[in-house]
Amino acid sequence: QVQAGESGGRLVQTGGSLRLSCAAKVSGRPFSMTGVAWFRQAPGKDREFVARINSGSTLIYYADSVRGRFTISRDNAKNLAFLQMDSLKPEDTAVYYCAARDGPSSSPFPDDYDHWGQGTQVTVSS
Repeated sequence: QVQAGESGGRLVQTGGSLRLSCAAKVSGRPFSMTGVAWFRQAPGKDREFVARINSGSTLIYYADSVRGRFTISRDNAKNLAFLQMDSLKPEDTAVYYCAARDGPSSSPFPDDYDHWGQGTQVTVSS
């Protein structure tokens, strides 16, 4: 079983940067064999795909709204995934979730993920 937990969210000004971390506790399946994604959910809105990465970091995808500003990465040796967020905008304000799935590929759809963290709040002030 893979369990995920996020950290790094806080209040930041427009144009600032944050780095979110996802610590994955794995039993039965190595973290290195899981696909990972970041999603976010703003108040009153549906959960939204942000970025995803496959187990070997060879396939990486971003939502159009964050491409060029956000970078997803992972360190399989440390069971960690990251989301580097630069040039932050007020519309990036949301709770950010890390998700992992029991398979090497990733997906942009929340229903394809088996394990979720509790979320970390990111607030970008204008």
